[in-house]
Amino acid sequence: MTYHPKSEFIHTMMQRGFLADCTDYQGLDEALRQGAAPAYVGYDATAKSLHVGHLVNIMMLRWLQKCGGKPITLMGGGTTKVGDPSFRSDERPLLTPEAIDDNIEGIRQVFAQYLDYGEGENGALMLNNAEWLDGLNYLDFLRDIGRHFSINRMLSFESVKSRLDREQSLSFLEFNYMILQAYDFMELHRRYGCILQMGGSDQWGNIVNGIDLTRRVIDGEVYGLTSPLLTTSDGKKMGKSAGGAVWLNGDMLSPYEFWQFWRNCTDADVGRFLKLYTELPVDECDRLGTLAGSEINEAKVRLANEVTGLLHGEEAARNAEATAREVFEKGGVGEDLPTLTLSAADVGDGVSIVQLLVKSGLAGSGKEAKRLIAENGARIDDKPLTDAGLMLDAGALSSPVKLSAGKKRHALVQVG
Repeated sequence: MTYHPKSEFIHTMMQRGFLADCTDYQGLDEALRQGAAPAYVGYDATAKSLHVGHLVNIMMLRWLQKCGGKPITLMGGGTTKVGDPSFRSDERPLLTPEAIDDNIEGIRQVFAQYLDYGEGENGALMLNNAEWLDGLNYLDFLRDIGRHFSINRMLSFESVKSRLDREQSLSFLEFNYMILQAYDFMELHRRYGCILQMGGSDQWGNIVNGIDLTRRVIDGEVYGLTSPLLTTSDGKKMGKSAGGAVWLNGDMLSPYEFWQFWRNCTDADVGRFLKLYTELPVDECDRLGTLAGSEINEAKVRLANEVTGLLHGEEAARNAEATAREVFEKGGVGEDLPTLTLSAADVGDGVSIVQLLVKSGLAGSGKEAKRLIAENGARIDDKPLTDAGLMLDAGALSSPVKLSAGKKRHALVQVG
């Protein structure tokens, strides 16, 4: 890319690796230099927490605000009722309005850590698209908005084509999603002067639709900017770990487990992740990313501390590091280790070690737990666990028992 940006935000996006594509670099660059330009990212409320896969776009909003822009976090109270079909193989399960509101409350907690929702000129806004979608009259919407969408063009979008090419059903409900998302952009521009929608590169088609609709209906000049869909250097989807999704809410994934996710990244990802997920200077990120041997492990600790500090606070990051050093370097039991507390009734006459590995999150299923034991990958109190039939009673669990899966994943089990 040969474009040399003048705005601090576009320069930062390019320099730190956030930028996949933009609908009009020069136009957006100029617009961003005119003051506190509002920009948004939309989040459907399909779970009570966002996960690490969302963190790139959250960091984009944070950098936007640091560069003088006005971030808008748009909660999909309306669009979650439909479900985004982009690059999915099946239809999303439909949620009740109560479940959607509950999820929005859970998601809301994360943004306060990254954005300033103050009263200033570039104070962030949190909005809910149910505000304008819930009251739509269907016939008026079809007449005024639907006529601007070409079915031929909608079918050409990769997110739709990939579903149809696999001969998987795409419901009319889902097909409406891209129209609703386009309508969101237009309403945000009309109501709040929003000039930019950001999202992952899988949202390109939806973003372009919104730009076209805003120009056609209200003659508004708006822009789109996408980030690359990230995978780790070993090809895995960002946001997944051996234990499942890497949630951002502390009550769904402990700060220690979150810290461990970053500490356990591969050497090749360190420099890139430092640029994307921390605010360290780019030169420092590059320097840390080129370290080797034992030094790269200290760079990973730096990465884990910086990312965890942003989300959970510096004290949580320090505690996680202290626990990790206690567990890994001294063979001890750190206070921050994930802990499964069972009642005496849960244990009864005894509970199997296989069940405990599953309940503590160290194995995804009983079959996986048995395979872990058979392959000598499990330990109990730092000793090899070889008996998949082992039963533990309340007496054995009266003080915490440390379970391990491999060298890096640990949990405590106790009777409360």
